[in-house]
Amino acid sequence: MIGLSHYLIVSALIFSIGLMGVLRRRNLLMLFFATEVMLNAVNIAFAAISHYYNDLTGQMFAFFIIAIAASEVAVGLGILIVLYKRYGSLDLDDLASMKG
Repeated sequence: MIGLSHYLIVSALIFSIGLMGVLRRRNLLMLFFATEVMLNAVNIAFAAISHYYNDLTGQMFAFFIIAIAASEVAVGLGILIVLYKRYGSLDLDDLASMKG
């Protein structure tokens, strides 16, 4: 039977994949996607713990995280589109060298 520890292990693995994406990528879009992966890993952990303790609090937190992530996606992608139109690149090294 699949228990709480299995869900938490999967959540930790997904979170570590997202963390590696944040630490290794230099593209803003990939950083954005990696943070979304990390948020989804936290949602899995909240939902699993909530189900384990028969409490809806964790599931409500997961729901609010999903709502906040959706608004983050809308605003973040808008900002990324403006940055790409202005500088022609989303690479962090290129954007840092274009100060002026």
